[in-house]
Order: sequence, then structure tokens, then C-alpha cells
Amino acid sequence: MAFAPSSTPSGTASPPVDVHLPDTARDLVKILVAGPFGVGKTTLIGSVSEIRPLHTEEPISEASAPLDDLAGVRDKATTTVAVDFGRISLPGGVVLYLFGTPGQERFRPLWDDIAYGALGALVLVDSRRIDASFDVLGLVEESGLPYAVAFNAFPDAPRHHTEEQLRAALDLEADTPMVTCDAREADSSVDALLALVQHLIDRHAPEDR
Repeated sequence: MAFAPSSTPSGTASPPVDVHLPDTARDLVKILVAGPFGVGKTTLIGSVSEIRPLHTEEPISEASAPLDDLAGVRDKATTTVAVDFGRISLPGGVVLYLFGTPGQERFRPLWDDIAYGALGALVLVDSRRIDASFDVLGLVEESGLPYAVAFNAFPDAPRHHTEEQLRAALDLEADTPMVTCDAREADSSVDALLALVQHLIDRHAPEDR
């Protein structure tokens, strides 16, 4: 599985900047951060955003608890009910607008609205419960969005699976980027986003004549 070189010093987050776009901004890109319930989407956006991220986290209520599969995420006490939003500026004048999507099936009607205008998606996967990612991957593929897969490195995640086994389990195309990241760490999360950005660049590069 690919591990891109860190773009920021290890274990450090970029300091918050002014809410206004930098003068160097040239390409503004909408990116979805998708994945099942409890996979770390809110955490990833919060770790990289250069502005104060927007979160729509609410406590898991008694009414919603039976609807959300808490297997593997028993300690989770909140859930995203609309969208997470953050922004990060990359070298070369590229600015990513990150939209985190709710992972539960009951929020599916929001998908088309949130996905509108996006150029690609970073799909977070929990290797402890790979099957929880199937519905989200199906939505991304149905939308026609190019995507990269990032396995969020939970401390108790299994380490014995090979890249080939993981790719086969998710039924990924050979050219779909697959990386490992720690959503809590800015440099690791940025590397996952860079893998997606490079994938988008490669897809749009003119073919050699």
C-alpha cells in the first residue's frame, strides 16, 4: 500500500490562516471526504483545515442509536447530521474545499446535493469493518466521481492483510489509489489528499500523441 512522502513536518498541523483565500490561489477544487459512520471523516477534515472547520456533529440519541451500526465504534458519542467543511491550500495554487458526507444510509438523499460540482472523492475505510464501506463506494461509483481509498490507521486495526487482499475485498480498479493514513495527523491526512489530487491530474492529463 502506498505511503506518500509527508508534505508537512511529521506530527504537526498547519497553523490556522486568515479566512480569505491566499493571493496564490489559482485552482479551486471541491473534494468529497466520504466513508461509513465512524470512520474518521470529521477528524481528517479537522486535522488539515486551515480555517476553522464547520462541523454538524450531534450527540447520538436514543432514537438514532438503533439506526446506526455501532459495531466497532462503540465509544462514538456523536454523528455528522449534515456536512463537515474545511479548506486547505496546496503548493502550486491549488485550494481544496473539503466536504465531509454523512455515512449513514438515511442521509442518502443529501448525497446528490453535496456531491454536485465535486471533482473527486477521498473514501475513508476502516479495515476492521471493510464491509461497512460497500454502500459508500457504490454511491461514489454511481456518481462517476474519480476517487482514492485511504485506510484510516486505527490502533487496533489488523495489519496482516496484503494490499492485494484489501484491493480485492473492495473490488477496486487497478488504477484506484489506495493508501494508509492517520486521520488525526495533518501530514498523514494531507498525503492521502495528495494521492487523490495526483490521481485527478493523471486522469485529466492529455494523452501522448
